[in-house]
Amino acid sequence: MLTTKPKGTRDIYGEDSYHWHWMEQTIREIAERYGATEIRTPTFEHTELFTKNVGETTDIVNKEMYTFLDRGGRSLSLRPEGTAGAIRCFVEEKLYANTLPLKLYYMMSNFRAEKPQKGRYREHRQFGVEFIGPYEPENDVEVIAIAKDVLDAIGAKVMLNINSIGEADAREKYHNVLKDYIGDNLDDMCEDCKSRIDRNPLRALDCKVDKCKKIMDDAPSIQASLNDADKDHFARVLKILDVLGIEYVVNPRIVRGLDYYTRTVFEFIDEDSLGAQSTVCGGGRYDNVVEQTGGPKMGSVGFGMGMERLLMSAKANGKVADTVPRRHMFIGYIGEAGRLLSQKLVYNLRKSGVHADGDSMGRGLKAQLKYADKINAKYSLVLGDDEIEKGVVQVKDMDTGDKYDVKINELEDFCKNAKIID
Repeated sequence: MLTTKPKGTRDIYGEDSYHWHWMEQTIREIAERYGATEIRTPTFEHTELFTKNVGETTDIVNKEMYTFLDRGGRSLSLRPEGTAGAIRCFVEEKLYANTLPLKLYYMMSNFRAEKPQKGRYREHRQFGVEFIGPYEPENDVEVIAIAKDVLDAIGAKVMLNINSIGEADAREKYHNVLKDYIGDNLDDMCEDCKSRIDRNPLRALDCKVDKCKKIMDDAPSIQASLNDADKDHFARVLKILDVLGIEYVVNPRIVRGLDYYTRTVFEFIDEDSLGAQSTVCGGGRYDNVVEQTGGPKMGSVGFGMGMERLLMSAKANGKVADTVPRRHMFIGYIGEAGRLLSQKLVYNLRKSGVHADGDSMGRGLKAQLKYADKINAKYSLVLGDDEIEKGVVQVKDMDTGDKYDVKINELEDFCKNAKIID
């Protein structure tokens, strides 16, 4: 129907749009404090980018992508996440020739055909960070610190859950351990886990189906399968977290849902703001993605956060302003000469930086003043023939009721003195 939005989407307008402005500005300031610069990638990419990098065994690729053929018969997909496009840009534009690490952040719409839930939509906004180039654990901790700073800024009470899943050899070794552990229990697991057992049994640890979770509760930890280099990297990550004072829990069940992860994986769990235990941020290291995308061999690490859930948490924690920014000045009128001059004055004040407004609905004077009150104007004035002839208008402070006689040609100076504009 033309009058209803598609399922899993939402409109943002009015006061809510200013809440989003606040959150976006908060995120931008924190990310740029760490030296990250913004990247904006296309809304759709070649489907192969996601099937190759996100992983053919993932729910995103198998069940959730919006994929279509263009007029040339090429398969394209709306982006389901931000990392693949950022890495593609890094390789295509040869950004690896720049000083490394390259620190990127984005705030973008992603699209997944999943069941809508509270704070989760089929079109959702994601804040993400990508540090591309480095292998050192300092970078793992730095992206974790950005996430922690953002979550602190919105008042979320979170705990960092962290794990290492090692590099390819460790995961291959652990895959065999998991297969042996699952053994005869496979028949009792969900169809997704059955289909993944040969390609990526690690995903069974991330399964949300109750019967699978029960089976996997006593699964061996991946820590025993890590090689010495993996263990050393993880130990250094934890040591730096200790130095920074960022609390954490080593959780061997954290594996993340995408195939590209290596070594460090982490989630921030919010147990207060959203009413129940909830993952508000997930990320980790993915050291093979640049090379898989056609670039040189180099490391990368990052995270993603659903911004709808961030805003829900910020509101629950009383961090978001309650009202839309107010108008500074309302200019009403009586008569044709007043109507024309009010339009000119509103236009000139806006050019000077004043949030000025006037009547554009042909209202009578009483209705104009009611409108000034509804838009929460700080000051109001009315132009009529007498005011125009004298060149002086009475400006009313809508909060205190105080009135000031101001020369019409000095309205801008009045606004400067009232600290409305610089």
